[in-house]
Amino acid sequence: MGTGLVIATTGLVLTACQGKGAKTSSSSKANHSIALITDSNGVDDHSFNQAAWSGFQAYGKEHGLSQGKGGYQYFQSSSASDYEPNFTQAVNAGYQTIYGVGYMLSDSVKTAAAKYPKKNFVIIDDVITGKKNVASATFKSNDSSYLAGVAAAYTTKTNTVGFIGSAKSSVIDLFEAGYIQGVKDTAKKLSKNITILDQYIGDFTSTDKAKSIAQSMYAKKADIVYQAAGSAGNGVFQEAKDLNSEKAVNDKVWVIGVDIDQTSQGKYTAKGGQKSNFTLTSVLKGLNFAVKDIANKAYDGKFPGGKHLVYGLQHDGVSLTKGNLNSKTWKAVQQARQDIINGKIKVATSPSK
Repeated sequence: MGTGLVIATTGLVLTACQGKGAKTSSSSKANHSIALITDSNGVDDHSFNQAAWSGFQAYGKEHGLSQGKGGYQYFQSSSASDYEPNFTQAVNAGYQTIYGVGYMLSDSVKTAAAKYPKKNFVIIDDVITGKKNVASATFKSNDSSYLAGVAAAYTTKTNTVGFIGSAKSSVIDLFEAGYIQGVKDTAKKLSKNITILDQYIGDFTSTDKAKSIAQSMYAKKADIVYQAAGSAGNGVFQEAKDLNSEKAVNDKVWVIGVDIDQTSQGKYTAKGGQKSNFTLTSVLKGLNFAVKDIANKAYDGKFPGGKHLVYGLQHDGVSLTKGNLNSKTWKAVQQARQDIINGKIKVATSPSK
């Protein structure tokens, strides 16, 4: 990941603080400790929380901190009713900088920040204003999703592609909007007539429903489905695996991953015994970079309380993996990335159907 970012409130480009790498005294360790409050998907969701947790682990390694009290830790939420008790538990355990990962934790972050003004709080994927002890971090996922749309338009053989979202929200709107615009712009450029199938699951956890929606889209001749669905997206991968195991390797359907590199979930054995992979590419949200970047600022006594940090393409706060894209498609993706950075392409933040 790069080490720059944009602070929306000032428009300045900053450089992430460099870690000291040295072990600290137990008293200062407490000041440098960080805690992650998860949503109900846990830290091994192969998506959003896992990306954030990898940033925690990297921060701990950089500063000689261990998992547990005085270092870094996560607090698992089984449901929304666990959010506030978990923030309280993290505070009582002595953690100094406490993260709520996901917009659904916003209200709990606000409550905890008001109750514990000497602690640092971070909200990921939402913006909280008027709180000097809260830093907000959001991502230009519409820009990286546009690149996924470019990749899909170049790759599709059937000229039908799909998008599966989790729960309708302004955050998931970014993924949908960028993808649709990327597909449409590129289809026009390539003189293709591409149909876009678009459906929401309604939550982040229903893998069976995600699998069913993917089954329907593939049955309607979609050969690429982009899923922005949290852990529910595992159902899309399962459906593609089931289909592809009965197909020749050259007739595979594809999945576009989200949040982390989901290449490993695309491994399968095709009809005839050939091992292959159906993850076309993955849209990365740099949660690992963002959580570590903010933690490093707090480590250096510069916690960005009251500020809104926006992570975009320019510093790999969001990005797209090369994955299984061919060289022609990857070249087009890189050109589109630069055009977005240079302002030649303006990507919408809400879908236009």
